[in-house]
Amino acid sequence: MVLPDDWYPHRRADGEGVGWIAPHGDGFQAFDLFGRAVGDAPVEWLAAEELLEGLGIGYLADRYLLSTGGRERPVRIAEASVEGITVVADEYGAASAVGATPDRFRLPFPAPAALRRASAPGPRECF
Repeated sequence: MVLPDDWYPHRRADGEGVGWIAPHGDGFQAFDLFGRAVGDAPVEWLAAEELLEGLGIGYLADRYLLSTGGRERPVRIAEASVEGITVVADEYGAASAVGATPDRFRLPFPAPAALRRASAPGPRECF
């Protein structure tokens, strides 16, 4: 995807990109690195910056679920860019196992609804 001309990249003070800000109605909308809207309504420019900086990039390390083929698979983010989002299957921690070759899925940007953050693990699921 080619980003719309009115999506302006936003970077933290250390130069790390955390998303984009675009005009929306009477204000601005923040978008995360998946191209998804952050916040519920248009806000002032500085508020959009604060939303993105508050979000950071830590969510990229979270566990996600990908609905595919009629089932949900646990996945981890391997790469996120405007070129697309790559996730790797993470059943039983396979994405981190040395020598493993987990299934890889290439998703469009912005991320489809089929990719969603998994809920926090319960006590029995923690490693």
